[in-house]
Amino acid sequence: MTDTPSSVSSNRSHIQTELFRPSLQYPSHPYAEILSKTAERYPENEAVIFSAPILASHLTNDANASSASRSGEVQGSIRLANDAGASSYAQARRKEKDVNMTYRELDALVNAFANALLDLGIRKGDRVCLLMTNRPEFIVSWFALARVGAIISPMNPSYKEREVAYQLSNCEAVAIVVQHELLALIERVQAQTPTLQHVIVVDADHQTLPSHMHSFRQMARTYASTPPASPAPSEEDLLTLPYSSGTTGLPKGVMLSHKNVVCNAYQSVATARITSHDRMLVFVPLYHIYGIMLIGTASMSGATMVLMERFEPERCLQLIQDERITLLYTVPQVLALLSDWPQLREYNLATVRYTQCGAAPVPPALAYRFQERTGIIVMTSYGLTEASPGTHSNPVYDRRLIKVETIGLPIHDTKQKIVDIETGQIELGIGEVGELIVQGPQIMQGYWKAPDATAEALRDGWLYTGDIGWRDEDGYVTVTDRKKEMIKFKGFSVAPAQIEALLLEHPAVADVAVIAKPDEEAGEVPKAYVVLRAGYEQQSADELMGWVNEKLAKYKNVREVEFIDAIPRNPSGKILRRVLKEQERQKMG
Repeated sequence: MTDTPSSVSSNRSHIQTELFRPSLQYPSHPYAEILSKTAERYPENEAVIFSAPILASHLTNDANASSASRSGEVQGSIRLANDAGASSYAQARRKEKDVNMTYRELDALVNAFANALLDLGIRKGDRVCLLMTNRPEFIVSWFALARVGAIISPMNPSYKEREVAYQLSNCEAVAIVVQHELLALIERVQAQTPTLQHVIVVDADHQTLPSHMHSFRQMARTYASTPPASPAPSEEDLLTLPYSSGTTGLPKGVMLSHKNVVCNAYQSVATARITSHDRMLVFVPLYHIYGIMLIGTASMSGATMVLMERFEPERCLQLIQDERITLLYTVPQVLALLSDWPQLREYNLATVRYTQCGAAPVPPALAYRFQERTGIIVMTSYGLTEASPGTHSNPVYDRRLIKVETIGLPIHDTKQKIVDIETGQIELGIGEVGELIVQGPQIMQGYWKAPDATAEALRDGWLYTGDIGWRDEDGYVTVTDRKKEMIKFKGFSVAPAQIEALLLEHPAVADVAVIAKPDEEAGEVPKAYVVLRAGYEQQSADELMGWVNEKLAKYKNVREVEFIDAIPRNPSGKILRRVLKEQERQKMG
């Protein structure tokens, strides 16, 4: 059973649906032609700007330990932006390492590295992993591998040995392009990954490497910048194999074709109205599907990517001002951090057209607070790795059409349905809560080596997202929670995200996660884990519980509040409820 929400829309402009987001024409070409076409149209446009700190203490895979004790709010933000760990930007002893590349130059570097890869023996269909933080070499490697037809499998630079070994083995990678500071990690797992033949190291000269390893720098310098003489991949070939976040178990490889990702780039550029005059600030990790989307949209439109290796609030605000950023890409944790940044009003943010916020649910109160304090419109959107990733977005051209409490409307050539949770076969009406399913040219080919999971997710041409929500009379969708995370209280379905959004409105709450706690009488009851803001250490759990329960139907009432130092989240900011559930099970014996 679920209660039926009422639409929150009122006194707003309405969309003339027959003229809104019409079907697009999608040119048939492999992914890497996105770059070559833009290099022809806008050769001298700035493609990539990067100014990275060279830190006193080099990055290691164990550096995360230093950030583990930070507050949940800060930890979630830093973790999103590559989680590779480092000292604060403001405190680190550093010098700047600057890159400014035009599209002509980027295309030439991609050709040179593609030719080097071919000479190394990399061929169409080979799986190649990328393991590095946000940096220009990631983008060069990404397009070069796409150009030779290899299948790119990006990896999270915060991974530990077991996680790295799993992905290398599962995708049967023959090569990896790895940041020098993470090389030791690869050396420790190489014996467990017999298919791995080639290790290409970024930020290392070939003289300093063992003979069986290769220097990215040397490869990019010594090969011709002419287009590689190899058969171009077809649009049906696989382009990339990103691994899903694995919030409920081991990550699964998501098979995305050239056509999937190219179509979604066209969809995203049209939906967000991105042009060659835009300047994007990119600190969301490039290995994540969110970052992959930004590489495609920028390169297709001729926009400029201003890269940050990792998110740091002061540096972010300074870059927005200095680089005249027009498009800001965020997640909820970053909105919260910037909203409360003490020096926020010292920066001129007037060039920003809007911030697109995704990767995790955006509490409306947080979006409104950010808009009020920065003057920047929050454009909420939705996507998932299995959809390359975008499927929904609010309109960007008229703030009156934005319903920040929703994920927006389907993007071009994307269909949606809300279906019953039990069977997935019955389409539900306006205001009825069910599972969101989508259809479009961006939908994945399936899961790598996982036919059962593929059959469960892809049914009759529809992708079953696993997200629960409802649509209003205009078609806007509100996502309330994950199907597997709904709390069952005496047969009633309770959405953790609704309770979390309410608790975040309380001034004492910096971060929160709600889980299902087993209960003999009710089956499950909501329990809230709360991170308190500084200065609210005397906040009473009972008072907080009473405050939120006054705003909820009785069956949704929180039965317990526990204060903790940090909410466990994955790199894209999603709450790892399974970690909290396991802790709860251990407490209960």
